[in-house]
Amino acid sequence: MPNVLITAFEPYDRWKENSSWLALVALTRDLPSRPKIVTRRYPVDFEAVKRQLQADLGANYDFALHLGQSPSLGRIHLEAVGINIGGHSSQLPDQFGELIADGPAAYRSDLPLAEWSRLLRGEGIPAQVSYHAGVFLCNALLYLSLHYAQTQRLKTRSCFIHLPLAPQQVLHDRHDHSTLTSEVCAQGLHLILRELDRLPSTV
Repeated sequence: MPNVLITAFEPYDRWKENSSWLALVALTRDLPSRPKIVTRRYPVDFEAVKRQLQADLGANYDFALHLGQSPSLGRIHLEAVGINIGGHSSQLPDQFGELIADGPAAYRSDLPLAEWSRLLRGEGIPAQVSYHAGVFLCNALLYLSLHYAQTQRLKTRSCFIHLPLAPQQVLHDRHDHSTLTSEVCAQGLHLILRELDRLPSTV
């Protein structure tokens, strides 16, 4: 049976909850019997995430699904590419630096994201493949996960999944945001896990 690491983030900035964690909690209320799943909640901190990710990937999972929140989205984004650049939202772009000194400019997930996107849409869940996960921590997690698997010869195959805000997060917000319920996001994750269970593991 394949084993899967699923990560989500804690709240950050003005958000008192994180939709990635809300979706993961919803998923755990009705976990599938397969594959075997391990969950983690990561801090919103570059150095802490690097340390925790390296420690977690040491278990050499078959797959890693990293979840994150994006307030600008109205659908699930399956992120295909992680780039070797990162910074904080308080910085100007010319202050960003490499995530890994002299590392490859980018990595691309080899998981069948386009197939998953079509599957989710076929079930009425808005989803699409994305080729730019930003330049903050979500992109960093994708890039580092793919980099560590490559350089440490791990079998782990990774991708990053951006989720919209959950409705309860915007109840008292003055701005308009698209939302998707945690239950719908969890349904999409269920479908992806079912597909992961059907993929051949890498030895």
